[in-house]
Amino acid sequence: MTTPRILPVRPSSESLRKQAKKLAREIAAGNADAVARARAQLPRAELPLSQRDAQLVLAREYGFAGWKDLTGEVLKRTGKGLEWAAAQAERAIHDNDLERLKQLLDEYPALRSWRDEEADGGLLGMAAGSFGDSFDASREQHFTRAACAELLIDAGAVVAPSVCDGLIASRARGLLELFRRKGLLPRSLKFLSALGDLDAVRACFEESGALRAGPGNADQLAAVNEAFMCACRFQHQAVASFLLERCIALDLDLGRRIDGWRGRTAFIEYLGAHPEEFGSPWHTFVINEVRRTILEDDLSTFVRWLQSEPYLLSEAFVGVQVELLILATYNNRGPFITQLLDLDPAVLHSRTSPSSRNSPSTAIGFALEYGHAHLVPLLTRIWPLPDDLPHAAGTGDLPRVQGWFDAAGQPALGDLNRHHPANCPQGRANLHWGAPRVQHVLDVALAWACMNRHFEVASFMLEHGANINTDWSTHEPAGMLHECAVRGNYDTARFLIDRGIDTTRLDYRWRATAEGWARYAANDDQMADFLAAAARGRNPK
Repeated sequence: MTTPRILPVRPSSESLRKQAKKLAREIAAGNADAVARARAQLPRAELPLSQRDAQLVLAREYGFAGWKDLTGEVLKRTGKGLEWAAAQAERAIHDNDLERLKQLLDEYPALRSWRDEEADGGLLGMAAGSFGDSFDASREQHFTRAACAELLIDAGAVVAPSVCDGLIASRARGLLELFRRKGLLPRSLKFLSALGDLDAVRACFEESGALRAGPGNADQLAAVNEAFMCACRFQHQAVASFLLERCIALDLDLGRRIDGWRGRTAFIEYLGAHPEEFGSPWHTFVINEVRRTILEDDLSTFVRWLQSEPYLLSEAFVGVQVELLILATYNNRGPFITQLLDLDPAVLHSRTSPSSRNSPSTAIGFALEYGHAHLVPLLTRIWPLPDDLPHAAGTGDLPRVQGWFDAAGQPALGDLNRHHPANCPQGRANLHWGAPRVQHVLDVALAWACMNRHFEVASFMLEHGANINTDWSTHEPAGMLHECAVRGNYDTARFLIDRGIDTTRLDYRWRATAEGWARYAANDDQMADFLAAAARGRNPK
């Protein structure tokens, strides 16, 4: 029987990761002692080991069931117990494990007020937050954790304003009602409108139609517009009709525009069916129509809208221009990008644009994530291409990729914060990757190279430390094969399968394989059958 390793009193997570990498390298090189260690812990594993399996071997050698248990113990011993507990609580919320969540709250009372820069709503924000639009009850059940939210509320969790605002953004009706019952919602016009309480909304106004003790006309209009949009989002037509009349009383031009379209009832129904907001009611309508032309690949109508509503090209709407560029990039609509830029929008010249202008999550990042690197030359008319490893890999620039490694083949990244995703907290948060690490940069570089079919670069990355079984994905943890599955990317799928990617990996939310994504998310039986056959070929019965 193998004698367990003894964990130091002050262990290092980085040291443990290096030990696992060394073990994987030694096994790949045929080191007999390393192979014996692997066989002792994982007798049926195929060699060489993936990085994940090497970590599992090491964790078991230290007497732990898995890598998370080992790293959790490290956090406890290094004085980061609350950080560990928060990570455990996040997992319990995702699994809807009320018993585990209650246990953690009892053991770590500080979790009730815990928050960090990537989760300012704390644990309650995690439970009440939605992965997507939750207006449909089944989507709310899948995307939120109402039972966990109620447990946290009853335990005295701090309710940040962002959590309540998030309920309106996600249209989570069940949670909105829960927060109302618990007395946690502000008694403001916006929330009363979202709840559909017509009597309470009426009571906010004087007989003259003005807000009681309201501010100036412009601020009144903004408040009534916001409430009207909330009523539309939650499809409370009576409240929306009442508020629309108040909006028009403050903005007569809005009434003329709506009446010149299809009328007020149709306008309310339209906004209820298109819940994304872009400022005022009329701007929201127009921008949704422009977005529709991109989705439907209707280039001529796209141009007509921009020419008939020229303010969309102004400095005040740079944020909207960025969003249109991102939408066109995501949907691989190069001609739309060209036409928009040919109309000389302010985004081409702005020096006071929103932060997204120079953020790693600009359209260039979307182009590389979704396999549309051919759009990058269009987008670099606006944004410079970031000089980092992932962007070099995504654009297929092998010499520049090689330049980020030293003579020994080790990463030489310099300041880690110049590289994506180290400089993108939201991206790391979506993937649950925590503090920036070199491995994150290597894995994103591999993923972007693979998604854009730059296989020479991808091979180089695999030879220099990138993990083929990374849980990178465009939204939440999954894997590169999952992304291939929903995009019909056979070339990359074959490349990854030939190099031993784990075809049984499950994604974070649905607990599904790449085959499941192809069959049920993309409705692509041909891709699903291809992936199933690949899995059978690797593991014949």
